[in-house]
Amino acid sequence: MDLQDFRKEFIEDVRSTAAAYGEGSSAAFVAIVSNYLVNAEVLPDFENAFYLGSGLRNRKLRIDGYALDEFDYTMNLIVADFLGEDTERTLTRSDAEQIFEWPLRFVDETFNNNLHKKIEISSTAADLMDILRTNKERIRKYRVLLFTDGFMSGRIESFPVKEFEGVNVEFQIWDVERLYKMFLADSGRENIEIDFTQYTPNGIPCLDASGFGDNSYRCYLCVIPGSAVADVYDRFGAQLLEGNVRSFLSTKVAVNKKIRETILSSPRMFFAFNNGIAATAADVVVEEKPEGKFITSVKDFQIINGGQTTASLSSARYKDKANLNDISVQMKLTEIDGDQDETHNLMQKISRSSNSQNKVSDADFFSTHPFHIRIEQISRRLFAPATGGAQHDTHWFYERARGQYLQAQMRMTKSERNRFLTQNPKEQLITKTDMAKARNTWRGLPHTVSKGAQSNFSEFAEWVDDAWSVSDEAFNERFFQESIALFILFKHVEKLVTYQSWYEQGYRANIVTYSIALLAHLLKNQYPDSTLDLQIIWNKQDVPDVLTNQLAKLAKVVLDSITDPTRAVANVTQWCKREACWTRIKSLDIVLDASIESILIDTTDAKSEARRARKDQKMISGIEAQSKVVNYGAEYWKRVHSFIAEKKIPYHTEAESLKIACNMPAKLPNSVHSQKLLALLEKAVSEGWKED
Repeated sequence: MDLQDFRKEFIEDVRSTAAAYGEGSSAAFVAIVSNYLVNAEVLPDFENAFYLGSGLRNRKLRIDGYALDEFDYTMNLIVADFLGEDTERTLTRSDAEQIFEWPLRFVDETFNNNLHKKIEISSTAADLMDILRTNKERIRKYRVLLFTDGFMSGRIESFPVKEFEGVNVEFQIWDVERLYKMFLADSGRENIEIDFTQYTPNGIPCLDASGFGDNSYRCYLCVIPGSAVADVYDRFGAQLLEGNVRSFLSTKVAVNKKIRETILSSPRMFFAFNNGIAATAADVVVEEKPEGKFITSVKDFQIINGGQTTASLSSARYKDKANLNDISVQMKLTEIDGDQDETHNLMQKISRSSNSQNKVSDADFFSTHPFHIRIEQISRRLFAPATGGAQHDTHWFYERARGQYLQAQMRMTKSERNRFLTQNPKEQLITKTDMAKARNTWRGLPHTVSKGAQSNFSEFAEWVDDAWSVSDEAFNERFFQESIALFILFKHVEKLVTYQSWYEQGYRANIVTYSIALLAHLLKNQYPDSTLDLQIIWNKQDVPDVLTNQLAKLAKVVLDSITDPTRAVANVTQWCKREACWTRIKSLDIVLDASIESILIDTTDAKSEARRARKDQKMISGIEAQSKVVNYGAEYWKRVHSFIAEKKIPYHTEAESLKIACNMPAKLPNSVHSQKLLALLEKAVSEGWKED
């Protein structure tokens, strides 16, 4: 798929989304691009807040959405330039500069001309104004993102940082080509490229410590000025922090009091008192100079340990006006190069080890969790029932890594790609954040879902990790089918709400998650011996009318509740993030329609089906383990045997299994033997065994 094909499909996606949801093409465009950027961790989340009007001296105001990053208090302001034309067009620098001014004028009018008094208090734009005014003193940076379906002029290289009421403002253009390149990137997101000579004259002094490791990576011990750490963080913000570290820190106090105390009272002792930073990067450029070796630039720079150190240095300089000139920070930088999965796996292993002293669970390293692998495997082999008279079954494509769906098509011929799209239609693409949203809603956590993609996914990861440790067999084909059914239900209610006469283009995301969660809550209370038969939705690949009618009624009740003037928090968006909002909605006196009984299943039958699915998964896991062990071959297992004997790794319970594996093909290990052998192999790997 080349750039032109990508743009053509992208515009078509916008049109079909707008038609399906009954909203304007520009709104659909903004929602789609925002979703891309949230999944790529460019944005922490997205809140719709469309406003178009005029302000002082009749100057144009426009904003399409926003995202306040509460980790580093960057306020992302989104503005759209969408025409939806088939012919390509170019966005010039002068056009971009003009459009960039529209959301900044909106902020200016909010702060200085009482725009909030002229806007309906229950609108999403009013919510944004409330957040701006409440957080005015905390906002450390504005970032204006211009979304366009045109192509950015080749003459545009960058836009200088401006200042607005003492706060820096950065500008970004996201055109179709930039999105396309983001999907092509190995990491699935834009690389962070840093020229360290911009922050310290020679770069970062370093010692090459690679001689002590294997040749799959290089490692450098560095000393980086505290001011440079703060400068880089101020420039790139929380994007520097590897996603799992960021998730961990977001639940803690971002600025450590002890670190702050050292910065302010003993800056020269910072190097001795602080553990420093662990980071990874690709394409590390090292230059030999008279003073020694210096790292001058890196690509795809990510801090995997030391997020609090980084944030604390920046915060102390910003809030306490601390002088960082006397502070030096130790940094271990690992250069990683390889294919996407290898690179990501190594980075996660380094991150896991670096953070072992902190209470960071396996869920914080969820992108390499075996749950992902299994769900991906199920999604590739399991066909969904054909619908609408179609003569072929299709897959629901689970995207384990960002950009997987698009990258799968890159090297295909036109006929291969057509066949792929027939079997894996775009509307049946589901991401891990989609699954988290659908599952957490049904689990009764609409307030968590309302907190945004990252917070919600972190909660989902914790739940999966805990459940997996108890029994991974619960995550089977039935779990996948029911997850897809819940996602179908979620998307269905999104469309349902859009077409209701009472819907006024606001708070749809909150209405949807609360309505479905309320349904689950009412079913549990009013039909304790039954549960919704999600297999009906899976089999039909659609939502029954009886469920549609019930959810339409619940959605109106939810809207009335979250916008009730007596709510505890005036800002509706913020109110929906509170558990108190969910508690209030659960307390409403609602009786479900009796017709709902037609789509319920007895809990005894449901548990019986769940047991059967777990048994099937156990069999599948055993077959997969057996296949893996046999494919390794006898010579491989003989080498493993020698290694564990040399390392004195206990293997009494696996001795018989290992003996059989070493004598293949005279006898083949069964599924029980194979699972024991793979567990033994994990022990060996932890002791230094290399699988290649």
